[in-house]
Amino acid sequence: MRMALVTGAAGFIGSHVVDELLVANWSVLALDNFDPFYGREIKNRNLVRHFGDERFSLLHADVRDLRSLKELIREPPDIIIHLAAKVGVRTSVVEPQEYYDVNVLGTLNMLELARHLAVKGFVFASSSSVYGINPNVPWLEEDQPMMPISPYAATKTSGEMLGHVYAHQYGIRFIALRLFTVYGPRQRPDLAIHKFSALMRENKAIPVFGSGDSRRSYTFIGDCVKGVIAAVGYTGSMYEVINIGNPHTTSLIELIEALEAASGLKASIEWLPSQSGDVPVTWASVVKAERLLGYRAETSLQAGLLAFLDWSNGG
Repeated sequence: MRMALVTGAAGFIGSHVVDELLVANWSVLALDNFDPFYGREIKNRNLVRHFGDERFSLLHADVRDLRSLKELIREPPDIIIHLAAKVGVRTSVVEPQEYYDVNVLGTLNMLELARHLAVKGFVFASSSSVYGINPNVPWLEEDQPMMPISPYAATKTSGEMLGHVYAHQYGIRFIALRLFTVYGPRQRPDLAIHKFSALMRENKAIPVFGSGDSRRSYTFIGDCVKGVIAAVGYTGSMYEVINIGNPHTTSLIELIEALEAASGLKASIEWLPSQSGDVPVTWASVVKAERLLGYRAETSLQAGLLAFLDWSNGG
């Protein structure tokens, strides 16, 4: 049976990836440090359905501690899916050192673990934030130079470059997936759709930074995970950077209006100044993802929001 090591496995995206791997009859070593950025009980709920599955094991460990990783993980997995990261563009502006430690050193450690165990495949969760203020939209993977404007974005760029080194020097196939604004069931409570829907239920104002015309390629979790699983099976080259996103953009105000329509609730807005590190638009070209991975973003915003609301209401 094939085995996957998934870091950040108890989180939003990680737990969905674990689900799909088990459906495909992989065994999964799930690694998470249960960072207190949000409650451990939330992460436990993400994985609890698998606790009795003999193909699943959960390891409480930190990607910053390479020595412990080497001691704890002796059997080489067939693939490492590295999703663990310190997240949040705005927070990274305040705490850049911690973001470097987790996202750059942590990625280097996982690549070293892959080299130590002779793992041949590595899928890395990068971010659309690496494009930064690139005005040429939709964004293409070949766009140069990168224009990150937050420490978080810079750490993801660094991860991609480390992967290029390890692919070239050590023969580890490295696929970096630039993920675009993923949403859906199990979404972190700090992210816009989760936060906004909770405020609407409580009849509280939604904070909108700037004019509300910033645009994002909102990507449903199911579509994102299909891209991750496709990358696991990709063998066409030793190094690739691939966008995983929705080729259609939605403004923040349009998102709020769509939430109103899906929930039947009315939103009130608190207008606030723009924040440092935010970019005006993220817009994914998925031509390369379609060509290499057979990827398509098939879930409409309306369907995705309804699925999220059903989950958040206990469905």
